Amino acid sequence: MNNSSSGRRKLVVYFIGFTAALAGLLFGLDVGVISGANEFIKRDFGITDQQLEFVVSALLWGAVVGAAGSGFVSARFGRRRTILASAVVFIIGAFACSLAPHENFLIAARFFLGLAVGMASFTAPLYLSEISPQSVRGGMISMYQLMITIGIVVAFASDTWLASYAEIDGVKGGHWRVMLGVIAIPAAIMFFGVLFLPESPRWLCLKGFQQRASDVFRRMHLDEAEIAAEIAAIEDSLKIKQSGLQLLQENANFRRAVGLGIGLQIIQQLTGINVIMYYAPRIFEIAGFGSTLEQMWGTVIVGITNVLATFIAIAFVDKLGRKPIMYAGFVTMGVAMLTVGVLFNIGVENDKSLAYPAIVALLVFIVGFAMSAGPIIWVLCSEIYPLAGRDLGVTFSTCTNWVANAIVGMTFLTLLDKLGAGNTFLLYGGLNVAFIVFFLLLVPETKGVSLERIESNLLSGLPLRRIGR
Repeated sequence: MNNSSSGRRKLVVYFIGFTAALAGLLFGLDVGVISGANEFIKRDFGITDQQLEFVVSALLWGAVVGAAGSGFVSARFGRRRTILASAVVFIIGAFACSLAPHENFLIAARFFLGLAVGMASFTAPLYLSEISPQSVRGGMISMYQLMITIGIVVAFASDTWLASYAEIDGVKGGHWRVMLGVIAIPAAIMFFGVLFLPESPRWLCLKGFQQRASDVFRRMHLDEAEIAAEIAAIEDSLKIKQSGLQLLQENANFRRAVGLGIGLQIIQQLTGINVIMYYAPRIFEIAGFGSTLEQMWGTVIVGITNVLATFIAIAFVDKLGRKPIMYAGFVTMGVAMLTVGVLFNIGVENDKSLAYPAIVALLVFIVGFAMSAGPIIWVLCSEIYPLAGRDLGVTFSTCTNWVANAIVGMTFLTLLDKLGAGNTFLLYGGLNVAFIVFFLLLVPETKGVSLERIESNLLSGLPLRRIGR
């Protein structure tokens, strides 16, 4: 293949990857925007911390339902159409949130918006894993996580600007309705962008459209020999005729992969990342940053750190591999969380000289997460399932992510009240250290291995940690 053809291939592949990963941008916007809007919503509606936890977690429970239904929708109608449907729900949900007359309506609207988040978080990584060349598959799926982090920092920055404006002219509510409603704009952009994307060639083969799958590979500038090899490998994997439910019932090897995916997603949430993201202003308040504006500028710094550190994963996940980066990430996150816990127990509230070291440790934690568990868990969960059961497998793992996410969101303030800030962070720090053992014993290295080879190794009965060989 000449350099010109190679350049065109890269251009097409990264255009597809970027456009599909816009689903991650919307995911990040929804996660980030509520952090800055929390205090304004609480003041405007006169609600308690417990009611605020319901506002935060409603989107997460909606995401559970959205992800659960996406397996059927994606299998029946295709990956591309499912992403398009999620964009429509994003638009409607964003407008509904911005117009909420009271907290119960807002909770319902955020649940509806969560359907779109669940659909996108299920389908976008799956689509990217199925359409990406194996040599850049990890980086392409990591682009989805990068877009999540960009969405979070954009939400933080816009929230901070609107909060600053409110403090200057005394507008009640900090423009939280604008904060929540503006998400409709990037959702519309994603909808029109996805109209130009091809369908997943593996889904097309699954439905018997081999010629259309070949045409997709041609659009990606593969030569005829490469196309023939890709189609042959996919058709070989399709010799397993069971549906996902049949595989779950009859195939113990598939159940092992489902269990691994569930475990990986629980681990991602129990690192403590969304403790930081959902309640960043509250954490900065505990650390001694008194004004709302100071707290929100702190969250912007958190978001920027998250974006920049994600580039570490994109740069090295297909060179160093998944597991070495994860080990480095767990050590970094564990040490950082333990440090924060010790500093809070010493007394950050009473000794302001400890506030900045605590914030630095939090930022180190963000670096550890963004370069490892953030993107790489999604990469692994998109790679470990056989094609015939991939929709169901990703449904299980993605739903698990959102259930664990919701539980963390609903319990963090309670943990703060019962255990104290220091002990809460010590708990999460200890969990990060323990997760290293899980990866040592059970998680495969999948760098540079085709999805079809991973599937063959899994179904032949190899131990999970070896299915990437």
